[in-house]
Amino acid sequence: MLLSNTQIVKSIARQLGFDYVGISKAEFLPDDAVRFEEWLNLKGNGKMGYMGNHFDKRVDPTKLVEGSKAVVSLMYNYHTKLRQEDSKAPQLAKYAYGEDYHFVVRDKLNEFFHLLEEQIGKVEGRSFVDSAPVLERAWARKSGLGWIGKNSMLINKNSGSDFFLAELIIDLELEPDGPIKDYCGTCTKCIDSCPTDAILQQRQIDSNKCISYLTIELKDETLPDDFQGKLQNWMFGCDICQDVCPWNRFGKQNTEERFQPRLSLLEMTKENWEALGQEDFSKLFRKSAVKRTKFSGLKRNVDFLKK
Repeated sequence: MLLSNTQIVKSIARQLGFDYVGISKAEFLPDDAVRFEEWLNLKGNGKMGYMGNHFDKRVDPTKLVEGSKAVVSLMYNYHTKLRQEDSKAPQLAKYAYGEDYHFVVRDKLNEFFHLLEEQIGKVEGRSFVDSAPVLERAWARKSGLGWIGKNSMLINKNSGSDFFLAELIIDLELEPDGPIKDYCGTCTKCIDSCPTDAILQQRQIDSNKCISYLTIELKDETLPDDFQGKLQNWMFGCDICQDVCPWNRFGKQNTEERFQPRLSLLEMTKENWEALGQEDFSKLFRKSAVKRTKFSGLKRNVDFLKK
């Protein structure tokens, strides 16, 4: 019975287009709890105070989802060879080229539950896509989907790190997978390439220095002067540590229609971005993750790059 339900779960994942699926027993994560607490004590979360909330639920899914027995980790590819055409234009992280992944992956998770209950019967649990206190990378690592790289990203040996992570935390007894070894070796390309020295030795990120944090999560009216000339033209997110990672040479173009960028976005010039107004922002980023910064935040970032 265990194997049968496990096969059903993995079959549905493939049917819905998830590239990889792994399973872990829902239980307390002692090592990750220590690492996460150390990171919080170092103020690695910057001004993201919410990261310190619900600590017990972050490190123990049985406290987040009552009665849970398994964590199903899922990976959905967003890798793309497409790039913005003007090399001098302010840059967007490639995960933000298309529709907001929260919408896309959430739709798939809802369908996952529907298909699962059609084949197994009533299943209690919850699904998550960057939407609750869940240590997504820790669970993906524990289920064998990859290892935590020196840039803190989950890296898959066959396809790199350009993936969105999602989870089902459910009350089904499933056959767990096991972790794989670390394949970073002596490589330090991500550390050496980070222009703001945001990558810590403990495979953690100092958010206070991370370009993605500065351009998305930091809500201050202005960016810190210390980073003048160091953002390397990123106005929303940053792909540097992933682009230099040797494992991402194995990345394959995603086939998700909703992730494909509009040509109008890729064709935007430096001058177009600097002249962008609220109305154009709303049209260009309808249903986009970029709306997280709001127009005022993106304009702040673009103006900072002009200094």
